[in-house]
Amino acid sequence: MPSNKIETILDCIADGVFTVDNEFRITSFNKAAERITGFTRKEAVGQFCFEIFRTDVCFVKCPLKESIKTGKEITNLELSILDKNNREIPVSVSTSVLKDKKGKIIGGVETFRDLSLIKEMDKEIKEKYTFNDIVSRNKKIREIFNILPDVAKSDVAVLIVGESGTGKELFANAIHHLSNRKNGPFIKINCGAIPETLLESELFGYKKGAFTDAKKDKAGRFQLAQGGTILLDEIGDLPKSLQVKLLRVLETKEFEPLGSTISEKADVRILSSTNRPLEELVEDGKFREDLYYRLNVIKIEIPPLRERKEDIPILIDHFIEKFNRKMRKNIKGVTAEAMEILLNHSYPGNVREMENILEHGFILSKGSYIDRSHLPLYLQKIKKSKIVAPKINLKQWEAEIIKNVIKKHNGNLTKAAKELGIHRTTLWRKLKRI
Repeated sequence: MPSNKIETILDCIADGVFTVDNEFRITSFNKAAERITGFTRKEAVGQFCFEIFRTDVCFVKCPLKESIKTGKEITNLELSILDKNNREIPVSVSTSVLKDKKGKIIGGVETFRDLSLIKEMDKEIKEKYTFNDIVSRNKKIREIFNILPDVAKSDVAVLIVGESGTGKELFANAIHHLSNRKNGPFIKINCGAIPETLLESELFGYKKGAFTDAKKDKAGRFQLAQGGTILLDEIGDLPKSLQVKLLRVLETKEFEPLGSTISEKADVRILSSTNRPLEELVEDGKFREDLYYRLNVIKIEIPPLRERKEDIPILIDHFIEKFNRKMRKNIKGVTAEAMEILLNHSYPGNVREMENILEHGFILSKGSYIDRSHLPLYLQKIKKSKIVAPKINLKQWEAEIIKNVIKKHNGNLTKAAKELGIHRTTLWRKLKRI
């Protein structure tokens, strides 16, 4: 086919396309490539590809060089380029070889798609629903987001209540980092994980000679937290004998290490958390009522994940991004079948369980998506059922669907619009409103 006809065809393609010879000099450059990179065809042709298509892998592991070397195609590799004005642009790249009639490799071809729109949508959604590493679009959680800065600056005791795995420690972290004590230490202790005989010394420390093995002074958690914040996790498991001593710390801001007759100041903000109903423990005589009211100046109740199904898609995106960085993978999402299972699961282990499920999927998935077969066996056994759409704002749900479909088609709006059953111009209008 004559070269002018090939150029005409390439200019009709929405993706950027350029070809190179075996020396990696550009031999053709279509209109979309001009639009995305900012370089004209005249400026590009004859130049080395790394001078025009400037990526962060050009001199590390160039996909085009890899294709020419191995003869294999590379598809949908996400990376960034610098355009003519040195602006960073996220793109999805695919490469393959060019051969002559005899099958000899004479160069390569690279196609690339501008992902700026998708990345911008991702960023807007994350910023809208993220607060100090906590992601949620749930109404109750967002109400907590609204009051958290004021709660943090007040320095009063806060009781964080929620089932195991709901993220109580994240909220405690947020309170500390938003407070005037943010430059001080943030010390955590699980009151249910340490034997009663050792817990007092862990909390308040001890002096040399306080008991047989006390060879030297040891600082307790309250001493380590001076000027900062202490989180007493699983406060409902605190023994009655220590409840009295903790009450004194709250009332007088002082404590005594084991073996000491001198009180020490406790310049510490006290946060506590529990997955047990403290009111019932008070009624049963297992938890002091006066201590309960001292700890419960402000209560933050975190709903379980089964009551905020609208958070599932955004949490999936959050953990996928986290594990992509951790495992150096490029997982783009979960398949429709896997999403159906994840949307309908009750999550007795809450957000922590979801994180473990997705980490399991990352380990087993060899492709770009986590499928049903990559989920833990107890989830694979669940029978297929109709997806129950989470109760969220319709516009938010539509934005999430549009984002996922565009992502699925690597930014190709024509294909995305076809799958959504709307015209391309309608899709553009919806994107502008998101």
